[in-house]
Amino acid sequence: MNPYRVAVVGSGPAGVYATEALVRSDVEVSVDIYDRLPTPYGLVRYGVAPDHPRIKSIIVALQRVLEREQVRFLGDVNVGVDVSIDDLGEFYDAVVFATGASAGRRLAIPGEDLPGVCSATDFVAWYSGHPDHAGAGESFALDAESVVVIGAGNVALDVARLLAKSAADLAHTDMPPHVLERLASSGVRDVHLVCRRGPEHAKFTAKELRELLELEDLATRLDADLLPADAADPMVAANLKAFAELAVREVVNGQRTLHFHFWSRPIELLGDGDGVAALRLERMREVEGVVRPTGEVVELEAGMVVRSVGYHSTPVGTLPFDEGLGRIPNDEGRVTGPDGRPIEGRYVAGWVKRGPSGVVGTNRACAAGTVAGLLADLAGRPARGASAADVDRALAERGIVPVTYDGWLSIDAEELDRGRGLGRVRTKIPDWETLRRIGSAAGREPVQNTA
Repeated sequence: MNPYRVAVVGSGPAGVYATEALVRSDVEVSVDIYDRLPTPYGLVRYGVAPDHPRIKSIIVALQRVLEREQVRFLGDVNVGVDVSIDDLGEFYDAVVFATGASAGRRLAIPGEDLPGVCSATDFVAWYSGHPDHAGAGESFALDAESVVVIGAGNVALDVARLLAKSAADLAHTDMPPHVLERLASSGVRDVHLVCRRGPEHAKFTAKELRELLELEDLATRLDADLLPADAADPMVAANLKAFAELAVREVVNGQRTLHFHFWSRPIELLGDGDGVAALRLERMREVEGVVRPTGEVVELEAGMVVRSVGYHSTPVGTLPFDEGLGRIPNDEGRVTGPDGRPIEGRYVAGWVKRGPSGVVGTNRACAAGTVAGLLADLAGRPARGASAADVDRALAERGIVPVTYDGWLSIDAEELDRGRGLGRVRTKIPDWETLRRIGSAAGREPVQNTA
């Protein structure tokens, strides 16, 4: 009896966890993982801060899944563009979409489109070596003395910390050389972190806040009077303790200063055709649990503004998409049509399923729930009977030659070799042309199984 064949679109944590749940089930399943990029691991590779190698170590566990006998990696294939969703339906018994949430939400205030204003998603992708942003250096000149980061989550804190760090602090990371060179010549001296609510509401983690205390040449400015005396929630209490230490910390001759601005709502970005010049803020306060404006307006000088106020997914091919929620509509992972009924053979996992919430590990339970429903739907149905060779032949007829897992291993080896040459563990390759060329070195032969 032929195994079921499932396509998973997206090789980030959600996609790999869905693959893991499929191949570890009692049902015989072969999985092809598609990714738009020639490289796997999604957010872990291109979203986790470069100076957080411990978090990136999750790649070791994800790699073990990609190396399973029943799994193939088919990179550099843009599902919905290079190959349609209907095309996949000809060869797969089910398709799981785990495409994440790669677009940054907007502030919806005047001046947001001024030069020098960008989303954290774009800035993080640039310093993480994402090939879509290899040529973004001109957009991130880093010649402004004052930069504002808007947001109260760990991504906002990552951006602020990396802008505030010295080049020496980042020299060991896997950042591409051109990014390190730009950071080394940065003119930034003041980084302002703007949060709409108070410190007790911030979504930072105490661990990341305490990293700031370890930066000897970074001064921090925070109004200690804004800190509540205590908190019942232990995570909030840990944050408040870290904030208290940052508020009284003294740094003499700090190269840069990180300023925390709580209870501050962005209302307008000021500037002209040459770029953003300032951010206008309105002070806020909490009254009976409701955040209200005070009427007090202040301005922060800013030659660059990075917004980090949330993420949303983007449409995939012809699949239904809820623009308001910013994700694919679904019922416990089953994609639903306009009538609210499940569309046969279409599933979602991760942020495109539930929205951008949780940590990397949250995607494991999310993906497992989707796969449980998928396998229940397949129960008793005969497999389509398509083979890996059938899939490869159909892709080739469309002019598509994927980067296989062996191709990725060639890219991986080259990055490690480049890193060793610079005294680092890894140096990322940031451009499409080089990634594709090295990915082709393995011959791009169909790999792993031929079931």
